[in-house]
Amino acid sequence: MAGERLDQCGRFALDDHVDELIQEFVAAGGDYRDWRPNYSIAPTDEIPIVRERVDKQTGEVRRSIDGAVWDFHPAFMRDSKRPNFNARIETVTSNGLWKGAFASSRAIVPMRGYYEWTGEAGHKQPHFLHSEAGGLLAAAGIYTARKVDDEWVVSTAIITRPARDASGEIHERMPVFLDRDVWEEFLTPEKLDDAGKQHMVQLLTAESDKVAGTITSYEVDPKVNNSRTADPDDASLIQPTKPAA
Repeated sequence: MAGERLDQCGRFALDDHVDELIQEFVAAGGDYRDWRPNYSIAPTDEIPIVRERVDKQTGEVRRSIDGAVWDFHPAFMRDSKRPNFNARIETVTSNGLWKGAFASSRAIVPMRGYYEWTGEAGHKQPHFLHSEAGGLLAAAGIYTARKVDDEWVVSTAIITRPARDASGEIHERMPVFLDRDVWEEFLTPEKLDDAGKQHMVQLLTAESDKVAGTITSYEVDPKVNNSRTADPDDASLIQPTKPAA
């Protein structure tokens, strides 16, 4: 399929507005007001992330919704021909690209659900995976910032894990999803030492095991298959093509 890598979790949908995200995640709005619902989010797109940072003036921790490019690009990395949009949980504490951000710059990537494909090349069937309860999903992520033409650019990657339950029937990988009761611990901006990083990986694994059991899927229209031609404003992209059984 043109425009993406099917061995990764590389497309998702988010139909909430910024004000709704602020309410859901109990966050301040920051200056990010340009977001609008998008039903075909692909790597290198700008997306909303939830993060916490320490206010340098007050010393207080502030949670905000901010924009980030879905292509993790730390300042030390040269330009890459392929976007870095997924970080495997198996190596997020050891891979030099990810480990610094995982220690101190963790984020949540909100989504309504994500797409995966089955079938052979040229005949791919898309599936939309989402919460069976219909609510937002909170994917664990990391972020970084670098200066480009004298402006700070924030970029992000979603942490993935081996898929299980309904997700595992469609694809071998899935995002690490978190329940509300661990958002605060995951987002804390305090830098983790080696023991803290291992504890965080264990927390993510256990919590995402629970959330994985609440994920369900259905087939959607193949018009979503090509990220270059799919209309991001088309809400029918996430509608099932077959009636519920």
